[in-house]
Amino acid sequence: MMALMAGLLSIFTGAAEPDALRLQGYVEGDYLHIGSPVSGTLAELAVSEGGRVAKGAPLFGLDAVTDRAARDQAAAILAQAEAQLVNLRKGKRPDELKAIAAQKAQAEASERLSEATLSREEALVRRDFAAQSALDAARAALSRDRAMIQQSAAEYRTALLGAREDEIIGQEALVEQRRAELAKADKRMLDLAPLAPDDSFVEKLFYRPGEFVTAGQPVVSLLPPANVKLVFFVPEPRLGALQVGQAVTFACDGCPAGLTGRISFVASQSEYTPPVIYSIGNRDKLVFRVEARSLAQPLALHPGQPVDVTVPLNGVK
Repeated sequence: MMALMAGLLSIFTGAAEPDALRLQGYVEGDYLHIGSPVSGTLAELAVSEGGRVAKGAPLFGLDAVTDRAARDQAAAILAQAEAQLVNLRKGKRPDELKAIAAQKAQAEASERLSEATLSREEALVRRDFAAQSALDAARAALSRDRAMIQQSAAEYRTALLGAREDEIIGQEALVEQRRAELAKADKRMLDLAPLAPDDSFVEKLFYRPGEFVTAGQPVVSLLPPANVKLVFFVPEPRLGALQVGQAVTFACDGCPAGLTGRISFVASQSEYTPPVIYSIGNRDKLVFRVEARSLAQPLALHPGQPVDVTVPLNGVK
């Protein structure tokens, strides 16, 4: 019995091998609890417990009938605002330009007639064959026709331009507002149907289709392979030999040989020896939690699985 206790104590403290610290630990996972920031009825589940899901694949979907209609409405309103902006940047339509050109041509014809009439009236007045009032009327008609020509020319130049700059700026601001509203609607649609952030193992489902999901509550729990880590506890006398970045090796039942990892975390606060560490003599002593992750690839291990960890005491590798 004393020999058995001595053996367990040597395993925990690493006294059996002075150049390495041998410890018992276990596998732990940092789970991702995926939910939705909005409330709604769970319409579908795209994953199942114990299965795997690829990065970017759908996880679940809340009822989206109302939100999909709102998104389509936002898209239509944006399209309308963009069309109005394009229209403001354009000049008048070809038929409208032709009408203005015809008005200008009509004014030019009237001008020619008025010029001829004025010349005739001037000759008649010089010979006293016409009254001065007729000459004045002819001069007024010519001035009117020339003004009409200038007006038509100005209207034609204006028709080639778009709307006023302030109108275009206002419409551009409205288009940006409509785009933001559509982006908001698109984001809400994504919130209703989240995608897997990484290749993951589906650990647990918290809701079933037909149940009402409150905003912020997790619907599915995922475990990406990269979130699997080793956890072991080091007694205070050995803590000084460890540091973040230090290499470790580990083994477990059925695992291939030569598995390596690197220390990623060393606790700053001590705690009592956890029950999972089978150490009778040191149960009342304080230890420090240490975590390590795989060097080459994510750990293909299961949370809760016991492992044997070996920490070389010759510095960082």
